[in-house]
Amino acid sequence: MALTHSIRAALTVALLASGTSLALAQSDPHTIVFGVAPGPYGDMVNQAIKPELTKKGYNVVVREFSDYVQPNLALSNGSIDANLFQHTLYLEKFSADKGLKLTRLITVPTASMGFYSRKITSLDQLKKGDVITLSNDPTNLARGLRFLQSLGLITIKPNIDPTKASEKDIQNNPRELVFKPLEAAQLPRTLDSVTASLVNGNFAIAAGLKLSSALKLETLDENLKNVIAVRTDDLDKPFVKEIKAVVESPAYAAVINDPATMFSQFQRPDWMTAQTPAPAK
Repeated sequence: MALTHSIRAALTVALLASGTSLALAQSDPHTIVFGVAPGPYGDMVNQAIKPELTKKGYNVVVREFSDYVQPNLALSNGSIDANLFQHTLYLEKFSADKGLKLTRLITVPTASMGFYSRKITSLDQLKKGDVITLSNDPTNLARGLRFLQSLGLITIKPNIDPTKASEKDIQNNPRELVFKPLEAAQLPRTLDSVTASLVNGNFAIAAGLKLSSALKLETLDENLKNVIAVRTDDLDKPFVKEIKAVVESPAYAAVINDPATMFSQFQRPDWMTAQTPAPAK
């Protein structure tokens, strides 16, 4: 026998109280659970995506993870319905390595990786033996090395795929800098003990760093801009189409383009730069 509305409501309250709301959300087609990492993308969901989905009758829940591993595993096993924390290169490599069927839904405005330091004020001040920390996951390690190369600090061996480069693929390091890969979330905390750190935008913002305080910001290729990912099998489901429609809407653009928000400093995806910014209402 179907549960009455009042019983459903009571069960919902009980489940929320017991910490099992995600299991309920998984079985409720009108609840969408977004997984995010620390930083601005939970705010992006709450401020720019959730309000419009709520108008469409959805209950939107944001679940924050502390690393770059669990959001994809949770998406794959159905604990969440979508995630927003990673770029396309990371999504594709992680999915291939773990055998997951996850797909990019749409690319969103993204905070750049920055070269941060509390010890120097210019790259010209770097000297032999200075330690620079950077992310240790393969795609962001390679990304960091490409960033360093773009700054003229190193060169990567020419026969190496730059999207797969690691420390052993550094050909020239004229200043004899020392590179120390660490978990991405730890990087802001290293700034008091090392010369500099390459910090992903989301973790920089989560740690209270301003993008404008970076000595240098990377210019993002399209495949390094963050994406909303969903299960491949869900691509044709109504809630997925609704998420995409909201991100493409004037209401979303109005929040992103509002100079009072941090998002106004983010680099736009190609599809968005091709559009005329919507005026804030």
